[in-house]
Amino acid sequence: MPTSEVPPIVLAFAATDPTGGAGIQADMLTLAGLGCHPLSVITAITVQDTSGVDGIYALDADWVTDQARLVLEDMPVAAFKIGFLGSVDNIAAIAAIVSDYPDIPLVLDPVLASGRGDEMADEDMIEAMIELLIPQTTILTPNSQEARRLAALWGDDDDDIDEGEDANSLTLAQCAERILAMGCEFVLITGTHENTSQVVNTLYGTQGVIRADTWERLPHTYHGSGCTLASAIAATMANGLTVPEAVFDAQEYTWQTLAAGFRPGMGQHLPDRFFWARKIDAPDDGAP
Repeated sequence: MPTSEVPPIVLAFAATDPTGGAGIQADMLTLAGLGCHPLSVITAITVQDTSGVDGIYALDADWVTDQARLVLEDMPVAAFKIGFLGSVDNIAAIAAIVSDYPDIPLVLDPVLASGRGDEMADEDMIEAMIELLIPQTTILTPNSQEARRLAALWGDDDDDIDEGEDANSLTLAQCAERILAMGCEFVLITGTHENTSQVVNTLYGTQGVIRADTWERLPHTYHGSGCTLASAIAATMANGLTVPEAVFDAQEYTWQTLAAGFRPGMGQHLPDRFFWARKIDAPDDGAP
């Protein structure tokens, strides 16, 4: 097949999710739904349902490395998307891999806890992420809770907030400043967890706020919304959009997946990443 006929290829690093709501399954559905060909590198296997995570088994870092190296030697990749990594060793392995491709955009979703609040990353993993991955990241996509947790570990003698202080004492603007100081180019902090009537998602760069987008707050909680947003940003960037353009289009797509979401189990709703494929126009009056 001629190269011109190959869709943009995005490589996602993430854990499995048997529900299909989050993790690598969410990445695959989102990337495919936005016209990309997804490649997958499994970092961990999880035991979970739509209510929460009951178990995590991190794959050996050599297996993670071998999965990625082989496909990267075979196919050109337009973007990386990184989700849950499972272990410090996996973080180090993936950091080494992506360092060989500095010109490829990297979207990092720092998965620190499940929607139910199950711990997904300990302090050692967060520190490894800060040291090894965030400096290579094009755009980081934490929710406000994740942003505060990341920023609270970043000490700065010139800041009036001490390292290790209660994360709730940090404003989101302070969080963004600290996260950008870690070395990433952009940070999109989502406001779903904030006590506001509408959801405000704010994109920051080194010059400050680049854009702030306001969205209707939907009535349910969703399993995999963060994975969907990060993968959608990777997909839209792979399709050639700039970061601010990609962030807006990805937010719009994600909001639509949530508005069309469904509740197949006893826990959270799942985003419908193929909402557009299920829209059927009502027949005209008099149609059979």
